[in-house]
Amino acid sequence: MAKKQSICTQSLLETMQLSKEKIAFYLKDLETSIGKAINLTIVGLVLVSSGIFVAETYSIPDSVRFILREVDAAIVIIFVVEYLLRLWSTENKAQYVLSFYSLIDIMAILPFFLGAFDTKFIRLLRWFRILRLIRFIEGKYFFVNISSEDGVIFARIIFTLLTIIFVYSGLIYQVEHPVNPSVFHTFLDAFYFSIVTMTTVGFGDVTPISELGRLLTVLMILTGIALIPWQVGDLIKRLVKTANQVETVCFNCGLSFHDADAHFCKICGSKLKKN
Repeated sequence: MAKKQSICTQSLLETMQLSKEKIAFYLKDLETSIGKAINLTIVGLVLVSSGIFVAETYSIPDSVRFILREVDAAIVIIFVVEYLLRLWSTENKAQYVLSFYSLIDIMAILPFFLGAFDTKFIRLLRWFRILRLIRFIEGKYFFVNISSEDGVIFARIIFTLLTIIFVYSGLIYQVEHPVNPSVFHTFLDAFYFSIVTMTTVGFGDVTPISELGRLLTVLMILTGIALIPWQVGDLIKRLVKTANQVETVCFNCGLSFHDADAHFCKICGSKLKKN
């Protein structure tokens, strides 16, 4: 009897270990149909929740606002389940909890459960939820198949620029709207301010009045000076490089574009068949 119970326990542990491995695989996988479905659903939920944050900055009927908050609550619950599954399925839980992606996930969840305190710091965290999309451009695929390294880098640059602008826009709106609602009335006002500030155009028609808002403005300017020219310059280099390439498919590894005068694949070294 004891031997039978031991066999059942061992079988249960093996089943749980197999389930953990499957869950861990599909939460990271972007190639199989199941992995794509799971991760693209997460991407969609992140975009919807970010859209809800933007919509709430406008004057909308209370009934619509209530529905949006209910949808956002459901999304947060899904994020909580996802986080717990990632935590349960990982081998080194302490390392995962302290990892960059885990901290981003926590920032996406925390404001919902601490919203009752209604502190400015907690409200600011919600705009960082868009950063959850970072993990989806670290791999080989991003929304659609991107098989080349240049394509992944191109997507990463575009995403980085848009994310920086979105986060800064949300932060400056959250800080300035309560004290300066006539100037920072909606997210679009904050978005406009972020663009003209980070590009160092600075028309001066929209200005923050709070100390935290001015600090954010300084950070925007420093980011615009230090990061954006570098990202845009890298983007231009990639576009020029792509423009100088022609479509020549390598039948060994499948790389589609090579330099016009290339005779061998730059990835696998196979001889290219010229058209």
